[in-house]
This record gives sequence, structure tokens and C-alpha cells, in this order.
Amino acid sequence: MPIVNAVLQHRSQQMEAGIARLTEFEVSAVAAGEISGRFNATPLGGLYEFTGFLNKKSRNSKSLVFHIIDFRAVPDSSI
Repeated sequence: MPIVNAVLQHRSQQMEAGIARLTEFEVSAVAAGEISGRFNATPLGGLYEFTGFLNKKSRNSKSLVFHIIDFRAVPDSSI
């Protein structure tokens, strides 16, 4: 089964208690199976919306990895 590993970066502004707050983080990600080919061919640095789920990296790990189920490019103005 083909697998692609990646690191996704997120940056947005969120409202908390009426105050704007900048949110930034990175999360490890994996695309497995058919979606991995499409993901691997996607240009780096683009803006994308991902669908998937979080799970432990391994059975005994406390670290999380985001499993990519689907994704799509989004225009700059929608972020």
C-alpha cells in the first residue's frame, strides 16, 4: 500500500471571548492508499482543506498523526 508522510501547517485567526487570537500549528499527517498518489502530486505551499481523522502514531504512542481521507485546494480569499 502506498503511503505519503507530510507535515501540515495551519494559520488562522479565531475569536475567543470576543478577542481575536492568532492560531498557528503544525501536525504530522499521512495519506495512504489511493489518495496518496493525488496528494504526492499536489504542489507544496498551496492552501488546502483536508478531511480526515486524528489517531495515535502507534499503539503505545502519545503523539498524534492526521490521516488524510480527502483534500481540495481552496482560494486565498476563503481562509
